[in-house]
Amino acid sequence: MAESTVDLRVTDARVVTPNGTISGGVAANDGVIVGVGSEANLPPAEREIDAAGNYLVPGFIDPHVHWGLSRYEFDYHEGLEHDFETETRGAVHGGVTSVVNFLLQKEPYLPDMDVFRRAGEENSYIDFAYHAIVHQDHHVEEIEELAEEGIRSYKIFFNWYKHASPELGIDHSDAGQVYRVLDTVSEIPDGVVMFHAENEDLAIERREELRAEGRNDLEAWSEASPNVAEAMQIEQIGRLTEYTDSRAYIVHMSTGEGVDICERFQEQGVNLHAETLPAFLSHTYEQDDLGVWGKISPPLRGEESRKRLWEGLRTGVVDTVGTDHCPHKIEFKEKDEGKHGDIWDAIPGDNNGIEYFLPVMMHEGVNKNRISMERLVEVCSTNNAKRFGLYPRKGAIAEGSDADMVIVDLEKSAVVDDDFYHTMEPRYSTFHGETLQGLPTHTIVGGEVVVEDGELLAEPGGRNYLPRGPEGVDLA
Repeated sequence: MAESTVDLRVTDARVVTPNGTISGGVAANDGVIVGVGSEANLPPAEREIDAAGNYLVPGFIDPHVHWGLSRYEFDYHEGLEHDFETETRGAVHGGVTSVVNFLLQKEPYLPDMDVFRRAGEENSYIDFAYHAIVHQDHHVEEIEELAEEGIRSYKIFFNWYKHASPELGIDHSDAGQVYRVLDTVSEIPDGVVMFHAENEDLAIERREELRAEGRNDLEAWSEASPNVAEAMQIEQIGRLTEYTDSRAYIVHMSTGEGVDICERFQEQGVNLHAETLPAFLSHTYEQDDLGVWGKISPPLRGEESRKRLWEGLRTGVVDTVGTDHCPHKIEFKEKDEGKHGDIWDAIPGDNNGIEYFLPVMMHEGVNKNRISMERLVEVCSTNNAKRFGLYPRKGAIAEGSDADMVIVDLEKSAVVDDDFYHTMEPRYSTFHGETLQGLPTHTIVGGEVVVEDGELLAEPGGRNYLPRGPEGVDLA
């Protein structure tokens, strides 16, 4: 009896699986992986891709993006639809196959859940999930019902955005509200509270001092929220997490001090974990040629923090990487004052992270021997899926998992210029002008080849909202 034919087969690959890297290939049918192993053990396929000995990895999962920020041009819901199309178009070119976006509005979220689902389903190139930024009392009251809708991660700005960036429309949380959220989420299976960890009481004083001195440089932006501002917040977060027996996640951790504090709490059994960003792993505030393009919140740090973050990724203290991709038009980012304009007035946030995510981590991590390919896949895909209840559907090359895969050529390189990106705003990022080596050649989403050698082969829409529930795997 003839063996049945599947949709897709990738051969001659170094396949990174949960059990290690093997030489062979993968078969996929109806969007799901149905075989992993030697070519002799894989069924014939309608379409075969020769990976030419390159790595085949699970698609990266970006757990930290902010779609809808084009609301200076559209209202929030229109901006969400717009950004899903433009930014996930960049995602598939860069090798990201799933995304978790932060919802942000002052109004309650629950009445708009159909809008949020439809925005991605009709406009995204990849599957998607949501976090909710809980910055109003009524958001806190929605948490348990949001969990029933599949949103089980909730972000707090603990003592931040009291004064900074009022145009973002975010209200800060005090320790009382942090307690309420942690306590509520402690009862939700797989629930996690996410924290922006900076202390603005200190930062506003330093900012005023530095502006009075006439400083207008990237290092001044870093000094305006010094390392201790992050460290003191993480310390409080750790203690409140321990007090409530809850689960906490530090987003975009930037300092070596943060790694040290997280390690101490983890050794005490507190469920406190952290992500960092490619920008913090590759840049420091000394690179003043970045101008306002390098203005991130929290800011770029010094070399010692950069080294300690890499160490934390290797040892497991830092177990996820995201991008904090904020899609702003360049004119809005610079406030029409150019790349070297007013550092204090420019909008914080990096652009195009979801597209540079995989190339930067390959270039700075694997190709510079800072991290193994297997560990890189863990912190950029597998652990992101586990942390947010998407594993094993996402984050692994294994039978039964979604066929979201990327072929990566570690020798392929390109200069990051205005033609490198495929997003709404390709004209700037923290990596402009740099050469990145270690690029995707094929991106496969749900068994469909969506990008091949730089050519987009798919249309937006038809992707899935990913509700998360207690069946997900939580990282202890």
